[in-house]
Amino acid sequence: MTSPASTPSFISYPCEFPIKVMGKNEKGFTESILRIVNRHIPEFDDNSIEKKVSTKNKYLSLTCTVYVVSQHQLDSLYQELSDFPMALMVI
Repeated sequence: MTSPASTPSFISYPCEFPIKVMGKNEKGFTESILRIVNRHIPEFDDNSIEKKVSTKNKYLSLTCTVYVVSQHQLDSLYQELSDFPMALMVI
């Protein structure tokens, strides 16, 4: 098995990359996701986030298109979002 460090990237950096985070439509979800994104991408414009609420208003999908300069930066952001308990799915 190859390690992630030896796996070639199919993405050319720097680039814009959309990350979608889904969770329950609860108070603090959006703010928490924005805090995580801003830790990794300080220049992220919070107003550029796209929000979509499910038909029954139970779930919320957030799409953040971030400008990343390396695979490491993208992986670190993805990992922290995936580890966040309120995030049910990150794609």
